[in-house]
Amino acid sequence: MIYETYIKESKIIDKTDEEKSLDLVKSLIKTKMDLELANKNFEFADGELVDYYAYQIKANQAKINYLLKKIKRRGLIIDNIQERDIRNLTKQEAM
Repeated sequence: MIYETYIKESKIIDKTDEEKSLDLVKSLIKTKMDLELANKNFEFADGELVDYYAYQIKANQAKINYLLKKIKRRGLIIDNIQERDIRNLTKQEAM
């Protein structure tokens, strides 16, 4: 016997410009943290992992450049205090 499952459809709600901007900044901060981690791991990597971490560093740098361009196009400005607050918020969300 075949059973069918029906999933209730829900309306997709667009994010506000403020939410989109916050997501961009969060993504930038997370990518910066990933880059820092990749740099630290690169310093202590053994043989084959050197290439892996070099790739991670290059990929994170490219992502940071892309996100910075998008943030500049939106006219957003991030100071150190805002970055620290968003970084703490991002860490809390990850837990």
